[in-house]
Formats: sequence, C-alpha cells, structure tokens
Amino acid sequence: MRFRRTDPNQPRPQRSTRGRMTITAIAGALCVFAFAPFGWWPLQIMGLATLFYQVLRSDGVKSAALIGWAFGLGWTAAGTHWLYISLHTYGGMAAPLAALAVLLLAAGMGLYVALAMGGAAWLRQRWALPLAAANLLVLPACWTLAEWLRGWLFTGFPWLSAGYAHNHSPLAGFAPIIGMYGLGWLAATLAGALLLTFHRTRWIAAATAVAALAGGAALTLVQWTTPQGQPISVRLLQGNVPQDEKFNGAHVAAAITQYQRAIMEAPADLIATPETAIVMLPHQLPTDYLPTVAEFLKSTGSQLILGIPVADSQTAYFNSVLGLTGQPGASYYRYDKHHLVPFGEFIPLGFRWFVDLMAIPLGDQTSGADIQPAFTVRDQRVLPNICYEDLFGEEIAAQLHQPAAGQQPATMLLNVSNLAWFGDTIAIPQHLQISQMRTLETGRPMLRATNTGATAVIDGRGQVLQQLPVNQTGTLAARVQGMQGNTPYILWGNRLLLLLTAVSLAAAWFWSQRTKKGPKAA
Repeated sequence: MRFRRTDPNQPRPQRSTRGRMTITAIAGALCVFAFAPFGWWPLQIMGLATLFYQVLRSDGVKSAALIGWAFGLGWTAAGTHWLYISLHTYGGMAAPLAALAVLLLAAGMGLYVALAMGGAAWLRQRWALPLAAANLLVLPACWTLAEWLRGWLFTGFPWLSAGYAHNHSPLAGFAPIIGMYGLGWLAATLAGALLLTFHRTRWIAAATAVAALAGGAALTLVQWTTPQGQPISVRLLQGNVPQDEKFNGAHVAAAITQYQRAIMEAPADLIATPETAIVMLPHQLPTDYLPTVAEFLKSTGSQLILGIPVADSQTAYFNSVLGLTGQPGASYYRYDKHHLVPFGEFIPLGFRWFVDLMAIPLGDQTSGADIQPAFTVRDQRVLPNICYEDLFGEEIAAQLHQPAAGQQPATMLLNVSNLAWFGDTIAIPQHLQISQMRTLETGRPMLRATNTGATAVIDGRGQVLQQLPVNQTGTLAARVQGMQGNTPYILWGNRLLLLLTAVSLAAAWFWSQRTKKGPKAA
C-alpha cells in the first residue's frame, strides 16, 4: 500500500462545524467525572479548554454557537441522566418520552452555552481581540454569565454548574468571596490560560494560573466566621423508604410509625427527619400521633424538625417542615419551601399536559416566603432549606444577610431532602457536593437529613464530618458547633462576581484598543 505524502506548505484542511460539535459534545459529557462522586476536577478545566479551542477555530458566530450548544448538551445529558428514573420509574412516564424529556432538557441547557460561545465569537470579531484577551477575559466572562443566567432564568436550573466541581480544588478558598459561580469563572480562566501554553503571551497565562491557584490555597487559611454558643446534639433520621412505597396507601401507615419510633428512640437537642417524612397532612394523622411525640420532646428536652406537607386551604399546599418543642402552649415553628421544582412541585404555564403524563403526588404546590425565620435550638439558630433549595446559594446568603424581622442570622443550616426519586445514582453525591459548596460560601455547618442519602454533617469549611451509608435505614448522631459572622459572599451575593465579569469585558475592550494599531494579533 502506498501513502501519498502531503505538501507541508499546503494549509491543513479545516475541521467542519459538525466535527467540532462532536468533539465538544464528548468533552462536555466527560466533564461529569469532574463532579462528585468522582472529583477529577482538572478534567473539567481540560473540557472547557477543549470547548474554547474549538470555538476559537470555528467559522464564525453561528458555528461557535453550535459548538457551544453541543458542549452544553453533552454536559447536561451525562450529568443529569438520572432524571430518567424519576420520570419513568417513579413518575410513570413512558420510557421513550422520559428519555426524550431528558434530552430536551439537555438541549435547552445547551442554549445557554450556545449564547455564551456565540457571544464570545461575536465580541472577538467585532473588537478584533488578541488571542490572550479572548482566552483570559472574554471566553471566561461569557461562560460565567451564561452559567449565572441558567441559575435564575425560568426559576433556574444550576445543577452541575461548573463551580461545584471545585469544592475540594485549590480554587475552593475563593468560595466565601465570589461563591460557586466565581469558582466556575476561575476554572474557565484557567482553561483559557491552558490554551496559551505555547503562545507568546504564555507568561500572562502562567501568572494568571499561579495567582488563581496560590490565591485559593492561601484563602483557605482565612477564618471568615467564628463559633457561636455551645455545640448542640443532633440526630438526623434516614428512613430509607422506597419511593414506590412512599405515597402508597398500603405502606404509609408503616412509614409514619417507623419515623415516630425513630424520633422517640433517643433524645437530642435537635432531631430532624427528611423532606415529607410524613406524607399525610397534620389533621390526617392518627389523633395521638403528634401528642405522643410532643410528650417525648417535653420529657427529654428535645426539639424536632418534622418534614410534612401543610395546607392553608383546599388550594394552598406547602412542602414544609414543622418545628416542635413539646412545651405546653408553645406555638410550632414552620418553614415552607419557597423555591419549587418545575413540573415536580409546580406546573409552569402551558405545561399541564406534560405533568399529566406522570403520576407525581403533591405536584402543584404553593411557594413560601423568600425570607423566613430560623428555628432556635438552645444557643443555635437553625435555618432549614428543602431539597432543591440548597442549589441557590444567593438565596441562602440573602436570608443570612437580612434575616426575618427581629431575628438574628442563623448559625447553622439544615437541608431535608428525598432523593429516592433518582434511585441509587450519582444524583446523591452530587447533591451532597452542592451542600458542601453552601457551607464554603457561608461559613456555616450544614446538617442533612435525607430519606435515602446522603444524610451527613458538614462543617463550615466544606468537610463532611459524618455520613450515613446510602440506601440504608439509620440515624446519624453528632454534636455540631454553630458559627456566626459574615463572609463576603453573604454580604454581596453574586454581585461581586458579576462586577468581575463586567470588568473582564471592559478590560478586553481596552486591550483591543491598545493593540488595534499594532501588529495583527495571533
């Protein structure tokens, strides 16, 4: 067989947009290994570098947008494939429709990346940007703005946002200052710097990388919050009730009895159950159920956070937790979930037909107030959030910065969840990683009481101190120290990060003006 020698003076054939889309779709899908439970965070930086490389060599704005869309499609489909289980296995949706729904979600999330990469390509063309300015300033800023937009537009879907991969990377030290989205911006900047390794501006890229990595490591030594009061004893219950039995009338009585026994098994300053541990409304419970629990709380000095739905009327249902002390005449504490899950907890306008394809109970709920008081337990103030809510760091920070009228900021956080909807999948460690990020941003410990996992105690520096095995019935007993004080992220939320992206884009424009009359940039 003879091989034809190519002329080295001839330009290499350009890869088609379709070929670049294939590469970035694979790179996006592989980024799932950067997140929990795998934790290979450098892989994410390499994935973003692959995306930026293909965009920089695209044929134009449209091509760059398509390449970005493919990356977002692969990223989301691989990272949230477990949604198929909730839609099909437990939601009752036909398998082909459930698979199609997951792909449509991934395609929709890909539009944010398409917007970012198309915008970056347009800015590079319009401003005639040097390569270094595009890599270090424009591409990371556009990526970050798209991630932030994804986190709030149409109620937001920030699951698998880039910053979550870095709760244990050297960048984690920046979390108390610029939050999860800020870590994603730094990761994107490192990806841009990686592409400049053999470029004449590699010294700028090297300095940027060293500043980010060394700065993050140094910031981990800063103690943003300080202990408040005395530690409290906690018992976190993990009922491990199968999802297909949770709302099944034949099993409901056994589940509520199981939780009553677990609550009364031993005293603690705070006992917490998972989200909707009790699936019946309070008035539907046996008449002696809550009085029996209250008597135990009174006799032991314990306090209880109970996951239970609450109805204010025949049309106003809430996913709530009730705080009970057992003291005679004492009013109960109540927290209502305010950031509801689309399709699972509320029905977006025009999508009733889609929800009707599934059999999801409690699927049309009412949202609680944005700012709600914490639950006082001895020296500590415990602020609950329910499942999906702890994806929204800026909302938790706002409740700490400006607590309910007459209240002091919470000293610890409590997440109650039921991830049995997603089976034994990577959704469980991914959600634990999300809670770890909230502790890094706020400097507060997080207690997690879940149905199937991950039930855990996380300290104010993002370290998991104790954790129950997943998919096992059990109780986690621990002593937890509350923390007080404000991190910069509590005070500023995402505003500082948005300012940094604006400064990056402004700096890119000034850079382009300085080089406009010079030699043509590489």
